[in-house]
Amino acid sequence: MAVSAQGEQNSKETIKLLMLGDSGVGKSCLMIRFTKSTFSSQMMGTTGIDMGVKEMIINDRTVKIQIWDTAGQERFHSIARTYYQGAHGIILAYDVNDRTSFNNIPVWLEDIRKYTNSVNILLVGNKIDLKKVVSDTEAKDFAQSASIPFILTSAKNDENVQEAFFNLIKTILDSGIAIKPKTKSLKDRKNSCKKGCCSK
Repeated sequence: MAVSAQGEQNSKETIKLLMLGDSGVGKSCLMIRFTKSTFSSQMMGTTGIDMGVKEMIINDRTVKIQIWDTAGQERFHSIARTYYQGAHGIILAYDVNDRTSFNNIPVWLEDIRKYTNSVNILLVGNKIDLKKVVSDTEAKDFAQSASIPFILTSAKNDENVQEAFFNLIKTILDSGIAIKPKTKSLKDRKNSCKKGCCSK
């Protein structure tokens, strides 16, 4: 898959991704590592919803990737659900050093399947730079039983983060689903009008 960064603002297609999983599993760090190639150990937990954006050219297709980072706390689940609509892909993350975050993955999956229709999901085991309490075999077996792909990452060490996002994006593009083109802003539309047409 040919990939390059794209700084232009005229993206032809927009892909919407959601970051889901318990609080503290590193969703924000994964998003920032992918979009900005940086990492901070002082990241505060997301409250509500945050968003990151990255524009790229993938196989000659100009794509704007919107990544919606959701809070993992139970009280924010209803907020996250409002962002399920229109999502093309979901990164469902757990912390390999946190058994509870892995045990809650089936709960997140139930939520996803209840509020979405055939969305692409990638299971991500993050923080592999720490000691694992969830074995690779257990996670792979679960992913296989749930029929979703799986990858291990470290946002801190930048291990497999790019691969995780690229794999999900490529799956979305290869699936042939309709990707919503980026709409022009009101300012852009006015600038493209013939002189005087917008005042009529």
